[in-house]
Amino acid sequence: MVSKKVESALNDQVAKEAMSSQIYLAMASWAEAQGLEGVAAFLYRHSDEERMHTLKLMHYINERGGHAVVPALAKPPKDMKDIMDVFKSILHQEVEVTGEINAIVDLCLKEKDYTTHNFMQWYVAEQIEEERLARTMLDKLNLIGSDKGGLYLFDRDLMASGNTTA
Repeated sequence: MVSKKVESALNDQVAKEAMSSQIYLAMASWAEAQGLEGVAAFLYRHSDEERMHTLKLMHYINERGGHAVVPALAKPPKDMKDIMDVFKSILHQEVEVTGEINAIVDLCLKEKDYTTHNFMQWYVAEQIEEERLARTMLDKLNLIGSDKGGLYLFDRDLMASGNTTA
């Protein structure tokens, strides 16, 4: 049985993961409208992945005797400044989520909830990958600079990769 404190923290994380999915979805729509089909496909896949993170948490809460709550979500930003801004926002968001995941892990230890602590290790590992991916994308965009041909190749490579590890 999950404690009320841990249940509350996990439901807060459900809301954060769901919001992340919405933000990626908004970024994907922006990229698609800009003609960046590869970037859009990458971001749509990432939105789906964040939704799966949400569902995984919800299932866990319910399986442990809690009640997962479907959150109300704020409207994500509609417009992005440019592609660099998109990936800087992604990195900032992922670093923030890492801190939130770590806080839940810390709470689990304080509450002696080793089952949830074990469950959360998947999220800890996932965040390492998410941050690495965002940094890799930013490194590539920094190499490209303002070269439109480089941006075209970046977009094409993301479309061809068909996965989130470009």
